[in-house]
Amino acid sequence: MEASSGRQTCRCARALTGNQAVQMAQAGLKAIYLSGWQVAADANTSGQMYPDQSLYPSNSVPQVVKAINNALQRADQIAHSEGVEGVEGIDWMLPIVADAEAGFGGTLNAFELMKAMIEAGAAGVHFEDQLSSAKKCGHMGGKVLVPTSEAIQKLIAARLAADVLGVPTILIARTDANGAHLLTSDCDPADTAFVTGEKNGRRLLQNPGWSRYRISRGWRMLLTRI
Repeated sequence: MEASSGRQTCRCARALTGNQAVQMAQAGLKAIYLSGWQVAADANTSGQMYPDQSLYPSNSVPQVVKAINNALQRADQIAHSEGVEGVEGIDWMLPIVADAEAGFGGTLNAFELMKAMIEAGAAGVHFEDQLSSAKKCGHMGGKVLVPTSEAIQKLIAARLAADVLGVPTILIARTDANGAHLLTSDCDPADTAFVTGEKNGRRLLQNPGWSRYRISRGWRMLLTRI
């Protein structure tokens, strides 16, 4: 958070285990990223190997965040007991930015997931605006977006969770509007200008102005008081 206030770029790597995180701290990295696709593939609580489609249990990422923080805390304790932390100058307690996918449901799901992330020790959490039950990885087709207002409500729910717990967590909003061709509903006026009116089942096809749509959704998320 200090780096962000100074407008410095903070480059980090993805850790999947506590040992990896400890090595990253030793290498001098300033932050850790935990990706949902990594957890889906190799670290979810169901013990399965999944594609990046939010198929794993929603408590999986918080559990990995907790394990990483435990490993960093143990490394810090060892360094303190050996009296070497001041000499090596290693900051073991690196901030973790964790992937909340599309919230694994509605606003209440986003609220509870954010609480779990914070309690596990995540310093930052990002949410995306896809339909959680049909979530697709970035390289896959068939992405379905929820209305802009629904995506914003999830962000508000996540921010509320941080406020309830009294933690200044960084909340990151992400849009998949550049690669999505489907929308669940045209109920939000912010989306209607980008909808053709054609239907594919329940979902509406978007106009081929995806870059403008991405910018429009991004600005609305940014300018909303969250």
